[in-house]
Amino acid sequence: MGWCDQRGSGPTVSGAREFLEVARLAEAPSPRRLQDWKEALNWYFRHGREWGRVLKGVPSLARSDLGEAPWEVAFIAYLRQRGRSWRTEQTYRGWMRRFVAWLGIGKIGNGKLSEVGGAEIREFLTRLATEERVSVATQRQALNALVVYFRDVERRDLGDFGDFVKARKRVRVPVVLNRAECERLFEQLEGTSRLMGELMFGSGIRLMELLRLRVKDVDLERGQLLIRSGKGDEDRATVLPHRLQERFRAHRERLRRLHVEDRAKGLPGVWLPEGLERKWPQAGEQWEWQWFWPSRETLKDLRTGLRRRHHVLDATFQHVIRTAARKAKLDKKVTPHVLRHSFATQLLERGTDIRTVQELLGHKEVATTQIYTHVMKKPGLGVMSPLDG
Repeated sequence: MGWCDQRGSGPTVSGAREFLEVARLAEAPSPRRLQDWKEALNWYFRHGREWGRVLKGVPSLARSDLGEAPWEVAFIAYLRQRGRSWRTEQTYRGWMRRFVAWLGIGKIGNGKLSEVGGAEIREFLTRLATEERVSVATQRQALNALVVYFRDVERRDLGDFGDFVKARKRVRVPVVLNRAECERLFEQLEGTSRLMGELMFGSGIRLMELLRLRVKDVDLERGQLLIRSGKGDEDRATVLPHRLQERFRAHRERLRRLHVEDRAKGLPGVWLPEGLERKWPQAGEQWEWQWFWPSRETLKDLRTGLRRRHHVLDATFQHVIRTAARKAKLDKKVTPHVLRHSFATQLLERGTDIRTVQELLGHKEVATTQIYTHVMKKPGLGVMSPLDG
């Protein structure tokens, strides 16, 4: 249903097929998970439409999604009062639902939730590491969700439960493309998609940082990008490739015409952070706040129900990159993030100081940036293979 809300259309068979194709390419689910999705969609089109008729006219808005169980209602209220993002809210709610289901106390479960202590949390987190073999980041995400609920919402002291089995930290060598492979990939892209791909490679920004760029964040005169509220809610500046500047100017002029058309149609302004929207309600209609990569069609805002111009969806761009990689016959699993990896690796290969690369990427620790030294063309001191010697 979230897919339908983003598209602004009702559930159709063709839309379900498109959803499965995009999800298959963007998320690479296991065959079993993909089969579960298909069975769920088949059930809906055979039986679930009767429910849809009953619910017709009920908007899929954040204000109507206030939870079912009392614990969930309280959790949602706390997260929204603290201004947590929609993604964070959905993630934390998802982990609490999994925890409640694991406890076997049903959807409501408030009576038994009050009896939960550190021992149950410790056992749940241990199970994630030992049975489900989740990553360190996934286990930490679950831990954060549970701590926020029990410590901040219920204001309970859970005692010491820090001796749970930690997920094993695995060092994964990133996939990178060399310059020739990048050019082959870009040749399979066109128009705005090519500009977006070249910018990710040329600036090393994350996918959501790319998609959430606004007109005011692209400084063509100074040749830099301003990343607002990046990972960790921190701002930073990074390079804007000189090679793209003229094409960016032409793209910006097209955006200006689109902005004029949207204003003439009376469309609501673009989404703004909650505090800014309260302070300057009309700022979303101003030119400088417009998305630099707007969607072609207007979409329904999940929080307000308004149809407005959103930025390009992450799943859409991921699908475009994967398709281009197949056409370019690249023998690697290519995602948009691979372009960020390639940016860092090629800078290091050219002798750029690792601290500078760290700042451009927005890494908190230089140790995170050091992973790219493992995939440099000549890592370390440039050791030559004995076979080449």
